Amino acid sequence: MATSKREEATVMSELFADRAAIGTESRLAQLFGGQLGPDGIKFSAGNPNPDLFPTAQMQNAFNTAIDTAGNHLFEYQEVAGPVHLRQQLANRVHQTAGINATADNVLVTQGGQQAIDLVAKLLLDTGDEVAVETPTYVGALASFDQYGPTYLDVPMEDDGMDVDALTSLLKTHPNIKLVYTVPDFHNPTGVTMSVAKRKRLVELAEEYHFYILEDTPYRDLRYHGHSLPAIKSFDRHGRVIFISSFSKILMPGLRTGWVVADEMVINKLRQLKETSDLESPAIMLHAVSAFLDNNDLNQHVANMLTTYRNRLDAMLNALTEFMPDTVKFTRPDGGFFVWLTLPENVDTQALLQDVVMPQAHISYVPGQVFFAHQNVHNGLRLNFSGVDEQQITAGIQRLATALTENTVKVQ
Repeated sequence: MATSKREEATVMSELFADRAAIGTESRLAQLFGGQLGPDGIKFSAGNPNPDLFPTAQMQNAFNTAIDTAGNHLFEYQEVAGPVHLRQQLANRVHQTAGINATADNVLVTQGGQQAIDLVAKLLLDTGDEVAVETPTYVGALASFDQYGPTYLDVPMEDDGMDVDALTSLLKTHPNIKLVYTVPDFHNPTGVTMSVAKRKRLVELAEEYHFYILEDTPYRDLRYHGHSLPAIKSFDRHGRVIFISSFSKILMPGLRTGWVVADEMVINKLRQLKETSDLESPAIMLHAVSAFLDNNDLNQHVANMLTTYRNRLDAMLNALTEFMPDTVKFTRPDGGFFVWLTLPENVDTQALLQDVVMPQAHISYVPGQVFFAHQNVHNGLRLNFSGVDEQQITAGIQRLATALTENTVKVQ
């Protein structure tokens, strides 16, 4: 008797590796919201504003790259990325983050996400202990999940990771191999780690011999206050692996990120990248390099800040005006996100599906996916970069009404 396609698929799926059975898709799927209707307002996906993309300048950069390199541009290239681009990135992290680096300390990757995955592949075996902020970036958890680590939770405070809690954790778990942090305008909470905590984190890495993965794609997007030095800038013994990308400050479609680390780490990551994809597309990387040669990236970023500052301020003002007192929210100085905390007995996933999307036509990301153990249900992430001020004010008012009418019942 012939088997059905479903039965055959079930049989064949038994051949999949264990990592394919890990349900990471559910973590990432909720970042993009659902169907909201014509009056819908999406506070879910963390997208930059496409109206701010330097499209004409980037088109010129692609033309320059092709005119300069010719057919050679479409041959196999250096796995780590063009030397000139890597030196440009080394110069940039020195200028903007206080990191001393050369081209040999830089690996260019396909976005920050590949960089995270390569670091996880380099460091993590099944069962290895990883300390993560709670909550933390869902894409990092999705990558880490594939390698079967043991997660150890570190609470967040108004000035970043609770380093005292991490210190206590290290005393009982001295074999922690990796500490993952988003120190600048944290995804999802928006908070920024203080300088004192950055220094202390490096000291702990030296004392307990672990790596710090510093993931910082938002550090250039500061709308209030002054920029802080990167954690990597305090690193004297190669304990910090620094990741960033152009996805938030140029265009996410360029898929260009980079790692800055000790040469030993970079060499190992380069080997892993080579077995994964051989190299990032040369035309992309040479175009990015040409853009950096012929345009002022700092001025481009400065031109974006006013738009994003106005949107952040509009969201904070609307939250202050409309949200009930039972809802607490962070007050970021930059980045793309604000984090809301509701009463403990509110499930923001159920609230989104049952009320907020079908009735208020609003989307957000329920907080559960940002926790390694998915055991916290009363938080949610709002994005302000992809919606204008009028939408923000109207959307927050509708969301506040939905929360007020539906969370009071379960308190």
